[in-house]
Amino acid sequence: MKILMVCLGNICRSPLAEGILREKVKDLNVETDSAGTSAYHVDEAPDTRSIQIGRKHNINISDLRGRQFVVEDFDRFDLIYVMDQSNYHKVILMARNEEDKSKVRYILNEIEPKSNAEVPDPYYGGDMGFENVYKMLDAATDKIVEKIKNGQL
Repeated sequence: MKILMVCLGNICRSPLAEGILREKVKDLNVETDSAGTSAYHVDEAPDTRSIQIGRKHNINISDLRGRQFVVEDFDRFDLIYVMDQSNYHKVILMARNEEDKSKVRYILNEIEPKSNAEVPDPYYGGDMGFENVYKMLDAATDKIVEKIKNGQL
């Protein structure tokens, strides 16, 4: 199984989600990656605050580099998790068919199905913004791993 995490710039939420999931599935047959719907941060490392919050929780994402989501990602990945409505709409607009669209999911729907809840931008959360985002992504990835282990994904 191959899973892609997508946010706007691919320097805060999606690399953090990738790193958290990557750590949890390292003993499973799962590959992870992350991308952004924009090209703002192509080839850049994750935001230092995402790196720091990851390290605080024993997750190393300093090796990741930003890249832009491309149509070919629908062929490369089984599931594409988005962080918010903007990402969802941009990814869906790039979908070529219903099969592509069926791969796209809101990551927080793993915690609260059909909520289409958004992972907030950590930059607006003050000192706790990155920690709160980490907690949401950690809970969502726990559910993803549980479904993988139970053969539900």
